[in-house]
Amino acid sequence: MAKMTVQLASLPVKESYLTLEEKSGEVSITSLPYKTVGEQNSRVAITSAQVQSSKKIPHVTYSVVHAIPGRLRLRVPRLRNDQDYGQRLQTLLEADPLVTTVKIKPAAASLVVNYKANAVTDAKMRSRLSCLMIAASDPGIVLLNPKKASPQEEEKPWPGMQLSVLATGLAVLGGPLGVAVPPIVTAGTIALATLPVFKRAVDGIVKERKLSIDFLDFIAIAITTVQGQFLTPSLMLSLIEIGENIRDRTARSSKMQTLDLLGSLGQFAWVERDGEKVQIPIQQVLPGDTVIVYPGEQIPIDGTILRGKALLDEQKLTGESVPILKKQGQSVFASTLVREGQVYILAERIGNDTRAGQSIKLMEEAPVHDTRMENHATRIAEIAVVPTLLLGAAVFAVTRNPVRVASILTLDLCTGIRVSIPTTVLAALSYAARQGILIRSGRALEQLAEIDTIVFDKTGTLTQGEVAVIGVDSYSPEVANDRILAIAAAAEQRLTHPVAEAIVRYAEAQQVVIPSRRKWDYKLGLGVKAEIDGETVYVGSERFLRQEGVDMEALNGNGQKATSVIYVASNGKLQGKIRYSDILRPESREVISQLMTVEGVEVHMLTGDNKRTAMTVAAELGIAPAHTHAEAFPEQKATVVRGLHEQGKTVAFVGDGINDSPALAYADVSVSFAHGSEIARETADVVLMQNDLHGLLEAIAIARQAKSLIRQNTGIVAIPNLGALLVAVLFGLNPLAATVVNNGSTIVAGVNGLRPILKQSPKKALPAER
Repeated sequence: MAKMTVQLASLPVKESYLTLEEKSGEVSITSLPYKTVGEQNSRVAITSAQVQSSKKIPHVTYSVVHAIPGRLRLRVPRLRNDQDYGQRLQTLLEADPLVTTVKIKPAAASLVVNYKANAVTDAKMRSRLSCLMIAASDPGIVLLNPKKASPQEEEKPWPGMQLSVLATGLAVLGGPLGVAVPPIVTAGTIALATLPVFKRAVDGIVKERKLSIDFLDFIAIAITTVQGQFLTPSLMLSLIEIGENIRDRTARSSKMQTLDLLGSLGQFAWVERDGEKVQIPIQQVLPGDTVIVYPGEQIPIDGTILRGKALLDEQKLTGESVPILKKQGQSVFASTLVREGQVYILAERIGNDTRAGQSIKLMEEAPVHDTRMENHATRIAEIAVVPTLLLGAAVFAVTRNPVRVASILTLDLCTGIRVSIPTTVLAALSYAARQGILIRSGRALEQLAEIDTIVFDKTGTLTQGEVAVIGVDSYSPEVANDRILAIAAAAEQRLTHPVAEAIVRYAEAQQVVIPSRRKWDYKLGLGVKAEIDGETVYVGSERFLRQEGVDMEALNGNGQKATSVIYVASNGKLQGKIRYSDILRPESREVISQLMTVEGVEVHMLTGDNKRTAMTVAAELGIAPAHTHAEAFPEQKATVVRGLHEQGKTVAFVGDGINDSPALAYADVSVSFAHGSEIARETADVVLMQNDLHGLLEAIAIARQAKSLIRQNTGIVAIPNLGALLVAVLFGLNPLAATVVNNGSTIVAGVNGLRPILKQSPKKALPAER
């Protein structure tokens, strides 16, 4: 029985599955329950009239007339004489989020599909279209046009800004300009504009059990409106709305997508069933299946190798930069890449039950913070709410003058802080973006200014994430280092092993003449034997050379190697070695040194590498052994970050792989690179677009400058308002004058907060080519 799933899903479209089961010439189409993904801005519903219908569906034949990336033209004979089928197929294709346009010409039996070439390969798109053409054959499928369906409309935002501006305009016309505007119209507009403030005030009392800034604002607006002082409340409302809008803009700018591990592993997998190899959708792989993985493919499940051997690149999951040879009986994990070899794997865990899937689950279970700015100044303002109300009540009790009370309530610190601080944050975020640093929220900026501990992933973050040759040593005075490098590069050329590629790259960079290679024999996980210039050359591990009978006497007394090495021999004698490593980024030492000495930050390093390699790299960077955590899988990385956080530290984590995503999610501030994995980028609060660690230092500097400006702005708002408040209590102050002082200080603080965005960007040196 062949089984195939047609999945129509991509944000923000609602997701459904059509399962096609073929047995004895019949196709059974099952419509599975919907799975909602992300926001529901638009919906396309594909349902079935029955829960499960089983019928014989006519065979759909087609041929590819023309194909280029992003466009396919097919000839489908059935379109010529089955109008209903054409309509069903067109609606199905239009519902597919990968398809951009569809053109069907029944007379020519022609189907032209334009699709997102950057999102799917040509082969996978053909397979997808084939599935949809079969699905469209079922007359029982009901296709709902999204325009005719009744989707839930998104809640439209309350036009608070427009209403407050309108109220201010009416107040100016009816006041200073003397235009005859009915007071009921102005008051009504103010009342409508005040609804969001009233709602927040009630929520604060009911849900948070406290009198909030919004409650104080509402009382001040209500008193001045009742007194007919329309300009005062309308100006206050305008400033409140400006502050709220800017504050919302400092929230995380890109909503995190629902991350699906299976979606990143490809659409199909080969399994062995009933003695035959069958390619099935990856969602249909079951525990107990024998999964076959070929060179260049990602392993889709966690399991144990039944037979075969392969060189596995586990960097995406463990951070280990050098591929590992795995054989029968050893465990393998989803998302790792088969560089060379072929393996048959017993599937034990699939989907979100795999180690990579658990990483995503850990990330999704991490605490979700309000991404808007939450800072000490706002908290101080909220603390002032009750004393301000009590002061107003005392003045009213003594003077019985509501005008003086209105002045006192108007002269609060809240409005100025609510406008100036978000303005400062927005300016800092904009300036950072101009420097190639994406800081996604006001909260991230605030936390970045407070960090005292930074945890770095090693591979791809502190290092370049790829193997590089760091030295060549000859064991024989008659053989030069260049000759060792030349014959090694000749033997390794055109092999796909990362070390082989690194040796060839290094030889080319050193402008070494690489001789030609004749017969050669590569042994997976060991090395290569080749005939070069009439010599039999061996390049590989010590074990490989000993197996081939090479004299390894030159190694005696050399002791433990501090770096990874590959040996080179010719005519049965060891000639030399090539040292290689995942080398550090050029800027890593400088950045780590500055973080520890200038910024006073405690630096930790986490890696999935073995302890010896981790300690070697940490020593090069000056990171203490106690702060170096080796052989750490994703869940252990998250545990380390949580542990530091529980010690009262403000923790930033810097990483770029699937294995880093849980730690990124649990950190106070998470930092990744533009070239990092999609999961890491989506999880990160800060993305360094230029893939340079210097951006981290600049991000911290920007955050700390913003914190300094916020303190300045708090003083700019507080000093004049407290002075005017003293005058209002002792001598009385017109509410309009109080509004001028309050709003004037707010505007000055707001302009001061714009300093980062007005600052001239420093000219940056171009990064050196590597």
